[in-house]
Amino acid sequence: MNKLYNLFVVVTAVLIASCASSPSLVESQGLDPNNAITYNESGLAYAEKGDYDRAIADFNQAIRIDPNLAGAYYNRGLAYYLKKDYDRAIADFNQATSLDPNFAAAYNNRGGAYYNKGDYDRAIADFNQTIRIDPNLANAYNNRGLVYYNKGDYDRAIADFNQTIRIDPNHANAYYNRGNAYYEKGDYDRAIADFNQTIRIDPNLINPNFSAAYNNRGITYTEKGDYDRAIADFNQAIRIDPNDANSYYNRGNAYYDKEDYDHAIADFNQAIRLDHNLAGAYYNRGNTYIAKGDYDRAIADFNQAIRLDHNFALAYNNRGWAYYNKGDYDRAIADYEAALRINPNHANAKINLEAAKRAKAEKK
Repeated sequence: MNKLYNLFVVVTAVLIASCASSPSLVESQGLDPNNAITYNESGLAYAEKGDYDRAIADFNQAIRIDPNLAGAYYNRGLAYYLKKDYDRAIADFNQATSLDPNFAAAYNNRGGAYYNKGDYDRAIADFNQTIRIDPNLANAYNNRGLVYYNKGDYDRAIADFNQTIRIDPNHANAYYNRGNAYYEKGDYDRAIADFNQTIRIDPNLINPNFSAAYNNRGITYTEKGDYDRAIADFNQAIRIDPNDANSYYNRGNAYYDKEDYDHAIADFNQAIRLDHNLAGAYYNRGNTYIAKGDYDRAIADFNQAIRLDHNFALAYNNRGWAYYNKGDYDRAIADYEAALRINPNHANAKINLEAAKRAKAEKK
């Protein structure tokens, strides 16, 4: 149950200025309060500082003065996007494209908003339109590739990431995303090569998100059974972001596979401290306690995993196994039956259920 990191959707985060003068704040600079461009540029200044609420207030004023200023709608949409208010972002990108039907960045970012809402078909339509207007916009191919990835169409995803890289050979996100797609196809060597390239492009880790490249390369090494290299990558991911629960979780999995159960438990403990809702960490710590023969602690962890995810068939099955080993066949049977209600094709639960029924009959 390694945790593969989420992919990156790349928004065209270019704020659109309305004229060539530098951004400035209306109140502090004493500029014309009746000029839409003045408010638009003041909003740009706030947005560049990450003060999206003030930026939106200024874009509101720009639009009030000039309702046909496409750039102000785009900028406000981008501010809403960065605030994760995707519905308002889409409304503004709609208005921007209505005023300027060739506004490629607005289509791209509206596609990003649809992507984040899980509306993949509309996202693809917007990225298609972006590419029709600007066939050299690398981010649009990258983003369309992300949608195909999330739809499980890994070949189309890889084709789009390939095109992104042809346009921009230093597009680190595209290598990272293509690596994830290769991973899902089980092509671990190509996945590792792409994660290597991601790290090579950003050797100083200017973008802290690329702790994810180490994390995902580590996951791929784990799948290949190369646990020492996996652990080295998780170590690096943790050095970059010591508060990321998933890196501890994944390193714990690698230690588990090496049968280094004490280190595995220590990592699952830390993952849980950082994220109390990480059901997989409780589940895998429970598995580690089973490996150590500590069935009571294992059951406690499976209980917590099930509280967090009521449909966690594996946790029911493994809690059943712990009960079975304690000789509590009734509870074991109940858990195996619960696992099968969730997943009727759970082969281990079927085998375990029959074993528990036989053991119960023999006990009588």
